[in-house]
Amino acid sequence: MQSSGHRLHDVEQHRPLLEREEGLAHGPPLRGTDRVWFIQDGCGMICAVMTWFLVLYADFVVTFVMLLPSKNFWYALINGVTFNSLAVLALASHLRTMLTDPGAVPKGNATKEYMESLQLKPGEVIYKCPKCCSIKPERAHHCSICKRCIRKMDHHCPWVNNCVGENNQRFFVLFTMYIALISIYALCLSGLQFFTCVKWQCLSFSFFCFLPECSDFSPPVAVMLMIFLCLEGLLFLTFTAVMFGTQIHSICNDETEIERLKNEKPTWERRMRWDGMRAVFGGQPSLLWINPFAGLRPRGLLTLRSRRGGAEFSV
Repeated sequence: MQSSGHRLHDVEQHRPLLEREEGLAHGPPLRGTDRVWFIQDGCGMICAVMTWFLVLYADFVVTFVMLLPSKNFWYALINGVTFNSLAVLALASHLRTMLTDPGAVPKGNATKEYMESLQLKPGEVIYKCPKCCSIKPERAHHCSICKRCIRKMDHHCPWVNNCVGENNQRFFVLFTMYIALISIYALCLSGLQFFTCVKWQCLSFSFFCFLPECSDFSPPVAVMLMIFLCLEGLLFLTFTAVMFGTQIHSICNDETEIERLKNEKPTWERRMRWDGMRAVFGGQPSLLWINPFAGLRPRGLLTLRSRRGGAEFSV
């Protein structure tokens, strides 16, 4: 991975675009909102499926093990609607993160013809990525998994099977926030369920017993399902809370994780904290900031274009 073309001390060697690149596609950059993006990476796809499975498992345990058997109708209804709504928002944020072009630089656009169309000033030097043969904008880095240079690339996350970059960072932040919220919610409901349904004076099952009327499942099965849910909730809460805090810190400081780890000195004018938040989430603070469906437009039929390291679905 690389930093901006204006830095010559990077790991990879950049070279000015002073020679003709034969046989490469060229053309103007394509915006990430013009196509749906999907990376064909085995590890990433497995992690993405696991994420959905664990969220749906938590939803199953909360709904069918804890809430539906409850004798209090309003308790079950309010908590069921709230938890399921948060789960839908979390999964929607995951999909938007995974299927949004993170800000890929057009592959193979480092051609003499395209350079001439840029009308560069005399003496102006631009740089290309030797791996994907594309012109490298400032703050772009190459991802070896996506096999593309990504604008303002923060990191590649296997759990969303995509890079987190300029165009999808907002959705990734929402994903971590909603997963953290449903983890806290599930832990609270589990704690309340254990408190009301477990009798510690019994010795029939690990020094306690679960009241049969608290669940439609057998007591041992209900207890094991809830214990696994608590372990999952603690693990997810720890991971997503830390990642959410890191992302907010990076946005406020206008610095990506890669730039922080490489200790790069900024050559760009850093935004103020709220300017950075508005740039990522769009506009003034509103409920749209936390809505992963905002900006989603109906699309026509999608045509798959296969490519090495990933696939692009174009309208």
